[in-house]
Amino acid sequence: MTSPDTKRKPLFKKLHRRYTAYIFAFYMAIIMAFLMCCVIVAVQAGLGPNYWATVLKVYALAMPVAFCCVLLVRPFVMRLVALTVDIPGQH
Repeated sequence: MTSPDTKRKPLFKKLHRRYTAYIFAFYMAIIMAFLMCCVIVAVQAGLGPNYWATVLKVYALAMPVAFCCVLLVRPFVMRLVALTVDIPGQH
């Protein structure tokens, strides 16, 4: 049994914070591209026997495109957020 004060060794070394925008874009692209592929394939082709194969085939193209798009639109989205959200200390 371990005590609550015992620190666990991390599974991997964390990346430097300067990579935050890229890691955010990577995770966002993975999740959003997959969800969009699932929905679009279901709407267009239905939930047939080749559903998952088709989703993965489409995802292979969609994920890198989504990653690039998130990187491109992130600065614009951050400006929109700054215009619409009241952040204390910023005027």
